[in-house]
Amino acid sequence: MRKILIGASLVAVLSFLALRYAIAQSAFINAKGNVIGERINCPKGFNRVPEKEGTFANFLRKLKVKPDGSPVRYYDGTTKFNNNLYAAVIDINIGNKNLQQCADVIMHVRAEYLYTTHQENKIHFNFTNGFRAEYSKWKEGYRISITGNKTKWVKTAQPDNSYKTFLDFMDVVYNYGGTLSLSKELVKVKYNDMQPGDILIKGGSPGHAELIVDMAENNAGKKIFLLTQSYMPAQEMQLLTNRNNRDISPWYELNAANPNIITPEWDFTTSQLMRFADN
Repeated sequence: MRKILIGASLVAVLSFLALRYAIAQSAFINAKGNVIGERINCPKGFNRVPEKEGTFANFLRKLKVKPDGSPVRYYDGTTKFNNNLYAAVIDINIGNKNLQQCADVIMHVRAEYLYTTHQENKIHFNFTNGFRAEYSKWKEGYRISITGNKTKWVKTAQPDNSYKTFLDFMDVVYNYGGTLSLSKELVKVKYNDMQPGDILIKGGSPGHAELIVDMAENNAGKKIFLLTQSYMPAQEMQLLTNRNNRDISPWYELNAANPNIITPEWDFTTSQLMRFADN
């Protein structure tokens, strides 16, 4: 009986804390917002950093989000329990295979931006073995032949730039790329120079990557940012809460004096900020 009472008390305490957290965070959630820039409000005194139309940063701010309260789904349709991990779910198709994990979803978003803005010739990612997979060749009908660790292009199809062809190319990228390969093709960025589209990444196994999708600033020059991730197994992209600063969650403070960035499922350091070279 005593164990049952202790268990019930623990559940009650956790529920109370979760409710307090949800109430504190609700000030920054606009349930009617359909994109990141509308769903997440800025804290008092902060305004979003201006971004030009057509830029990657502007594209990220306009990423669609699922209805407020939607759960994150794994690739097999099952639900990821939201233990104060995420504040919104990005409405992007991750398919039904265990492919689009952390680095893969970031590559997906980057490639979607380039494809939809007719910059297909900039879509390229490295495999873990160093092979450079270029969409410009794939759409010409070349396919990637892999034998052991030997990788080469082989012409086997007709030229095609359809969306399905693009998605087929990306599936191959997800299969043979990851945090290690992505980290090797990115460039390091000073933490104070952060901009939307930058990536916190640790390459390796295990490794992890999270994408900065928006930023805001106040009159004193203080900056804050929003983070998204996928994880293992493959799951929908989610906008993360900030468990260490509930007063501004889901925003994170850009503070170079603190070398650690603590996120719900991974910890980074300020030295792990990187960027696509052509961003």
